[in-house]
Amino acid sequence: MTTISLVNDNAITNIQGISDPIIYEYFTKLNNAEFTAVIELFSEQGFLNPPFDKSLQGKGEILQYLEKEAKGIKSYPEQGETTQKGSLTEYQIQGTVGISGFIFNMDWFIQLNSDQKIMVVEVKLVASLEDLLDFK
Repeated sequence: MTTISLVNDNAITNIQGISDPIIYEYFTKLNNAEFTAVIELFSEQGFLNPPFDKSLQGKGEILQYLEKEAKGIKSYPEQGETTQKGSLTEYQIQGTVGISGFIFNMDWFIQLNSDQKIMVVEVKLVASLEDLLDFK
């Protein structure tokens, strides 16, 4: 079982199999609702693909979405793996998200370019229909 390490400022300090500081910074800033700092990690044409919503491209769209939809959500990435594909580094990460007293299993796919900027964050909910009905 992986231990999720959080300190008082919601800093993510241990994701088994992941060592890239950009990934840790992304989750820490997201958990602290520092959305302007989160979007600075993205490339100008980066994408955010949230669950149950359309794909968002560019820092403006991503910021607007985060400010509206991500307040109060805490991400707890637990483990992942890294793959190098040419100049891109891809991360497959599993963990949980806490929202309104509920915990959901999540998968994240994050892709960084050679400038260490986020090209894509894809977030997938891993839940049963029963889990979703309980949330409603």
